[in-house]
Amino acid sequence: MTVMESTPVPAPVPVLETTSPAAPVDVCASGPRPHPRPAGQDRYTISEVAQYTGLTAHTLRWYERIGLMPHVDRSHTGQRRFTNRDLDWLTFVGKLRLTGMSVADMVRYAELVREGDHTFEERRQLLESTRRDVLSRIAELQGTLAVLDYKIEFYAGAPAAPERS
Repeated sequence: MTVMESTPVPAPVPVLETTSPAAPVDVCASGPRPHPRPAGQDRYTISEVAQYTGLTAHTLRWYERIGLMPHVDRSHTGQRRFTNRDLDWLTFVGKLRLTGMSVADMVRYAELVREGDHTFEERRQLLESTRRDVLSRIAELQGTLAVLDYKIEFYAGAPAAPERS
């Protein structure tokens, strides 16, 4: 039995998105971390977001510049002020990065979200394509894992080499 066969896979949880600010958003449904601050008190500086996400401030600015981040509010002095919703989006973007999705496709996805609910079908197609790519990579890795398991078993059963004096 391989590690992949013995590791339970959690049931997928639906990912909800909306362009309506009043509707709840769950963009990363695989057990998101709790937010550091409650809604209504959720104004974070770029350094706080960098610490929470593990991304650098440079990366966060780049995400905003290329259109991967939705509009980020600014304070009266021009400093970025992120919200819990931004943290959720960044968590989701991190998941997309782990899938191997190209930055161009992530930006396209973000554009589709901003365009509104009429883009659901195109978003679904983009995610389905990415899912197929992930499944293909998983199958490739399972084959690689099988080779490693075989070699480990081979070496476990091999006689020990005589010690040199």
